[in-house]
Amino acid sequence: MVPGAWPIIGHLPLLSKSQATHHLFGSMADKLGPLFTIKIGTATTLVINNWETAKECYTTNDIALSYRPNLVAFDHMTYNHAMVGFAPYGPYWREMRKIVTLNFLSNHRIDLLTHLRVSEVQTSIKELFNSWKNKKDENGYLLVEMKKWFHELAFNTALRMVAGKRYFGESVMVKEEEANRCLNALRDYMRLISVFPIADAVPFLRLFDFGGHEKNMKENFKELDVVVTEWLDEHKKKRAYDKNKKDQDFMDVMLSTIDGTNIHGFDSDTIIKATAMHEAAKTAPSVSLTSHNS
Repeated sequence: MVPGAWPIIGHLPLLSKSQATHHLFGSMADKLGPLFTIKIGTATTLVINNWETAKECYTTNDIALSYRPNLVAFDHMTYNHAMVGFAPYGPYWREMRKIVTLNFLSNHRIDLLTHLRVSEVQTSIKELFNSWKNKKDENGYLLVEMKKWFHELAFNTALRMVAGKRYFGESVMVKEEEANRCLNALRDYMRLISVFPIADAVPFLRLFDFGGHEKNMKENFKELDVVVTEWLDEHKKKRAYDKNKKDQDFMDVMLSTIDGTNIHGFDSDTIIKATAMHEAAKTAPSVSLTSHNS
């Protein structure tokens, strides 16, 4: 145990003094060895600074160490832990890992969605060419922020594979209002879910919600849930209208696979929304959005 822990708040004052926590832990390891414990509030945390031990933890003893702490963000922003990336290890997590792997990450499914990736790349390059043709200067040059362009390309590709949506570019598939609402909510989601409220370290302080993080998490998740629910309703209406509709994206596949079923206490709608939100949020671009079709 690292000496100097305060009552209740543990080593939080020590951690707050360092902007680079990994450097602080590195200097501690030099003094205390590759394994030591530190108090993050009321929780005792094991710090590993040794690759052999890390390998043992994540291979030989991975099941014993697979527990995830019940953080404030997970309570409010994961459909009560229905998101496979935040679900605790158990029957539900194992079942969802199998479903996601087979229906979204398998080689067969990726091959079936090749046309979407090819189409998005071709469309994005064509739009880039049109932008150059219409906005080039007298010398035939156009300044393009390629980092932003690649962000948008990756997000459009992922979102088309997940929900059949395209939010950036000239030939967008949604209204600008919807695109703005979704993108802003996704960015806030990724920021808030990584926030470390004081209540995660000292649970009894959760009542006070210092910083208003918990309130912001609830509001953001409610806003994003409206967007994802609209995606799901659109897919259900299309399937009801066209009984012979082929699976075009991940939400179509999930509806074909688990619609109307219950998996370890979670209904199919919750599972589909949780998984779609999780996949979309991972690729949300960190670019400013004044107009999604600019």
